[in-house]
This record gives sequence, C-alpha cells and structure tokens, in this order.
Amino acid sequence: MASIHVREVPDETLTTLKVRAARAGQSLQAYVRQLLIGEADTLTPEEFAEEARSIASRGSVTEDDILAAINDTRETRAA
Repeated sequence: MASIHVREVPDETLTTLKVRAARAGQSLQAYVRQLLIGEADTLTPEEFAEEARSIASRGSVTEDDILAAINDTRETRAA
C-alpha cells in the first residue's frame, strides 16, 4: 500500500480533523484514510456523465419508450 505525506495543513484544519477522528474513535491516520477513500470512490460530475453516456449507448430504449412508460405509470396511479 502506498503512502502520502501532506504538508502545510493549516493548524485549524488539523485540529478539526483530530477532533473528528477522536469522536469517531479512530486515529487521525485512519480517519484521513477513510476520507481519501470516500473521495476517490465518489464520481466527479464529469465521471458520472461519462458513465451515464456509456450506459445509455448500450441500451436500445427510445424517447417514445420512456414517454409510454411515464404515461402507463400515470394511468396506473390515476386508476
């Protein structure tokens, strides 16, 4: 597993992270690792849009299919 070092973290930021880590019952290292993993696992808007385009390009659903499904759902709810 790789290591990183972060320099020039403002004192207030470090204090906040230490307090949050303590409240979570974690070491500062474990807490920051969890934050970094969560950040890396979260898609950026650009990544999300690319994933959506990729999924859409593999499908054969048309706009008419979508509108028909919406209308069917509305009719079912109204009944």
